[in-house]
This record gives sequence, C-alpha cells and structure tokens, in this order.
Amino acid sequence: MPIKSDDAYLSLRLKETCRADFLAGQYFDIRLEVHAPINGSEANGGKPDPNFTFTIAKKGSPQNASVYFNVPEPQLERWNFTWYEDLFARDNQKPSVVNVTAKAYRKVALYEAGEYTATLTYYNGTKTTASWLVRDLATVRKTKNIVLFIGDGMTTNMITAARLIAHRSVNGRYQTRMQMDQFPVVGHQMTHSLDSFITDSANSATALYSGHKSTVNALGVYADSSRSPTDDPKVESIAELFQRLTGGGVGIVSTAFIADATPAALTAHTRQRSQYGQVVDSYLNGITNYTWTNWTGPDVLFGGGAEQFIPGKTSFQGRDYYAAFAAKNYNVVLNNTALQKTANTTKTLGIFSVSNMAKWLDRNVYRNNLLGNKDSPDGKNGSATDQPGLKEMTVKAIDILQTRNHEKGWFLMSEAASIDKQMHTLDYDRALGELLELDDTVRATIAHLDALKTLNNTLILVTADHGHGFDVMGSVDTKYLNAQTTDRSKRDAIGTYRESGLSQYTNPNSEPGPTSNSSSQNNHTSQFYYTNGTFFPANWDPRYTLFSGVAATPDRRENYQVHKSGPRVPATNSTPGDYYVNYKDAPTGFVVNGTLPVDLDQGVHSLTDVPVFAKGPCQESFGGVYNNIDIFFAMADCFGLARDHE
Repeated sequence: MPIKSDDAYLSLRLKETCRADFLAGQYFDIRLEVHAPINGSEANGGKPDPNFTFTIAKKGSPQNASVYFNVPEPQLERWNFTWYEDLFARDNQKPSVVNVTAKAYRKVALYEAGEYTATLTYYNGTKTTASWLVRDLATVRKTKNIVLFIGDGMTTNMITAARLIAHRSVNGRYQTRMQMDQFPVVGHQMTHSLDSFITDSANSATALYSGHKSTVNALGVYADSSRSPTDDPKVESIAELFQRLTGGGVGIVSTAFIADATPAALTAHTRQRSQYGQVVDSYLNGITNYTWTNWTGPDVLFGGGAEQFIPGKTSFQGRDYYAAFAAKNYNVVLNNTALQKTANTTKTLGIFSVSNMAKWLDRNVYRNNLLGNKDSPDGKNGSATDQPGLKEMTVKAIDILQTRNHEKGWFLMSEAASIDKQMHTLDYDRALGELLELDDTVRATIAHLDALKTLNNTLILVTADHGHGFDVMGSVDTKYLNAQTTDRSKRDAIGTYRESGLSQYTNPNSEPGPTSNSSSQNNHTSQFYYTNGTFFPANWDPRYTLFSGVAATPDRRENYQVHKSGPRVPATNSTPGDYYVNYKDAPTGFVVNGTLPVDLDQGVHSLTDVPVFAKGPCQESFGGVYNNIDIFFAMADCFGLARDHE
C-alpha cells in the first residue's frame, strides 16, 4: 500500500519531487495522477478530475505536453488504492480508500539544458507545479571505460576496522595500506531516498545509476499507485544509456543472487525489487511491456541466484533461462574452473550458486562450510564448492569486456554484496572479510588494467549504496569472557581506551581464542586457502577480538568470536513476527537486548554518508560532499552521454 496520499501527482510524485534533475537526452516516463480520497482526513468526495491538463514550459508560454514531446495524448486510466494514514489507523484496520484518474507519457526526453516548469491543472484551476533541471553537461567523452565498485552497505567505519585487522601497525603507524587508501580523490555521498531518510539498496542503486531519487524497494522507476508494479514511470540507467548511445559493452558482477537490487537496477524497472523473474528477463530482453530503450543484453553477467535460471517454480514463467541466454549466443558457465577457461570473445553468463554466493571467510578459511548446502547452480542439489570470488569474476569480466569492446569502451559494475548481508546478520567477521576481498579486487583490477595498457583510459570508482551503524569501541578478552558465569561478569571482558590494546589479527602467533561458535571440523584457522600476509588477517580467531557492533539490532547473544561453522543467525522465532535471542548463536556469550521492533530478525541500514574513492579520468569530479544522484551525472559527463538532439 502507498504510505501517503496527495491530491495530485506529477512526474511520478509531484509533491515529493517538486525538483528533479535530468541528463539531456535521457529517456523517462511521466505519470500524472489525481487522487480523490473517499474517507479519512483528506477526503474530498472521492471523484477525481478526469479533465486535468499537463503543460511544459521553458523560457516561454506553456505547451501541452503531448505537443511539446510530439507524442499522442495518453489515454485516461482509472483505479483505486488503499493506505493507512498512521499507525493508529493500521492497528484499527481502518484504511483510507482513494480513487484515481491518471495518464502516462512514455519514453520522452528533454534535450536542451536549463530550467523547465511542469504544471498539472485540475479541479477547474488548481495547479501543482514542478521544477525540472536538465543539467548542462558536455557531450565530449573523457574516459573510455568505467569500473564502478559498490561495497554494499560499506562505511568509513567498516573500512577503518578492516584496515585494523588486516594491516600491521607499529607504534600506531600502519606498515601497509589498503588500496582504497591510495586513491587520489575521496568524497562522500548522501544516501537519502525520495520518501525516507533511510534508504534501501533498490532506490539507492536507482539514484547511483539514473540520477533520480526513488522510493524504498523501487528499481529504476518512480513508484506510482497503480496496481501493477511493472507499469510505473521509468528512468533510463547509465547502462542503458551507454549501450544505446555508444554501442559499448556492459558488465554486471555481484556476489549476491544476480536478481538482487544492486545489479538489478541497471536494467530492471519495477517498484517491487522482489520481482526477481522479471529482473532476470530484463537482463536478457530489456523492457518488453512498454516502448523503451533498445537493450541487447550485457556482455558479462556473473553472480549467484541459480534458482531464477533453473526451469521450474522459481524461474520467471517456469522458463529455463540458462537455455534462453544460450539461445542468444551466451557462453554459460557454472563454476570457477569453467569461468577461467571460457573464451573472452563471447558474451558470458556465469551463475555459481543458488542464492547468494559463498562468503570469502568460508571459501578461504572455513571451507567445510561449503559442503552440504545443496546450492550447486546446476539444480542437482550438490554443493557449490568451486565458486569464484569477486576478484576472479571481476578480472575475467574485464578480459571479456576489453576483448569485445576495445574500440567502443565499456562500463562494469562490480558489487561486494555480502558486506551488507553479513552486517544485517551482525556477522562482523564475515562482513569485514567481504570488504577486504573488495579492496583486494580493486588492487587486482588496477594491476590488470595496467597490464592491458588501458588503466589510463579507465575511471575507477569505489563507493557504497548506503551504510550500517557499525563501529569498533574496544577489544574483548574472549578467554576471560567465556570463563565467567553471569552476563554482568562477562561484560568485564570488554576493554576500552587503553585497555583495548592492539590488534591481534595480524599476528599469526597470537594466542588463539577459546573453542566456540564452531563445529569440530572447523576449529583450526591455520589452514588458509590464501597467501598469509596478503592484506588479510593472519589469525581470524585471536584471544583478543574487536568489541564492535551496530546501533540497531534484534535481541541477541554476543561473545565477540568468529562463527566458524557458518554465518550468524542472531535471532529466531517460534511464532511469526516475534523474534527473540537465538541461544545457539553464541552459547558462551551474554544477552544483549535489541532496539528494533520484534518482527525484525536482523540489523537495518543507517543514515550515514558513505565514502567515494576515485582514480583515473574525471577523478576530480568526485571530491567533496554531494548527493548520490551526482555520481550518475559525473559518470555520464565523463562518458559524454548528454545529447542536445534526438
């Protein structure tokens, strides 16, 4: 249900979007809605005006929108919806009913830079006006390629913690640096969404990719009140623009299931991010229910989420999407061995697991956790033990993109998705492992682009879509904590200020932590599947660990030790919507009361600004503090995507 109602919506939601910015030549849709509540505090008789008009003006007299855009006048639509005015109305089950008249203008664009005034006139002269700005950007291309790394949920505080556990410090000075630390330009982006100051990954990705704010759960659209989630007014993304205007290549890489919000927002257009089947179809076929930009598919699509490709109940319309991609001349690979062997000359689909891909910590340290999961991407219920990491997927994606598009250039989005997913489950060790894998991937990408002699032609960005309220406040003596018998005495194990000491994670000979949070086959941390000392912790289970946490949580237990047997499950429930402490998650820990509503079993996103690191052509455009939509406009400017004519 919509969470609020207005008498009129314009360009998607007028009273919420009285100001919107556009790239010259960027396609978008316009939805006009006149609302007439039947009941509630905004009731006006329930008869929406069917004779409303819509005009556009720029330095002159207003013109009817159909004339201005040279399109037929849209047909009038009618529907109704319900919503709750507040929590009291919800508790009393008293929704307000709203009747709607509406029209939609599809696939229009503004080509001249400057200010526009859009006016909706209804009810015999009532006017609602919006200001639109078409940014004055150059059409000259300044970079050949862009790599956009997204550390989902990553904050400066997380980067600081990752640095602490992976890089040795002597006398308070780090002896090595993270790759992100070495970028020449650092900025910060604000992540607020259209209808909330706390964003989710769908509308934050929409802002990064299209330059337009949207609502929670919306991908590439402004959410309207219609019944269908796939007819909402769309905005063209950076991937769609780049492919349409340059013919260059597009790569999409994620450690999440590939229909998840961050990769999905590059091609999908729906107000419900959970429309996973339509997301996968949009990767291959683009938007098919309405006239839209021509999309021929990405050169590279790598991630998890085999359940959306295997034919059956979980795939879109029961279709076999492995076969559908193969029919459009994609190589299809299902494990890392096949990925490394596949040709660089052909479009490639790589799906490496059911659901989200395995975490770095489990692939490289606690490898027994890869067994028995029934997550093989071939649908045969085996274990996906041969999964690539973010680094392997990204480097291979670059090889394919560069081979296929060395003349026209390419755009690549590579997402470290489980920084966010593990922060949600309060599994800070795995989240920081994912962040360190991202940094290692950035390092490998720079070296690989240099070897390919295209580093100087490539803008590299590292940023996040939103944050979590995470920080480190001290250390924990886990041996002492586990020896105590009461919750209050266990808290004495926490050391703050001087008693926090120094990081033990970089010392392979440091005293190990007590056996806990583990299955017997995973008690040993010395069997690394990566080279010790290469920017990852030498000991993931020291006696003295980080006293860390997030601001908003469910009820839980904490003992501040790595969970060796797999990702955390901090809260559980026996009745729907009522979560409480999961004792098995940390048996030796103490209870920490949560602060979230009891129907939530995980942590949530936070308000914090998130960092932006830039290196390469146009790097100077990314310094300072700005809005998340400005990243889209800076990338579009660097690619020279603005167009002053059709």
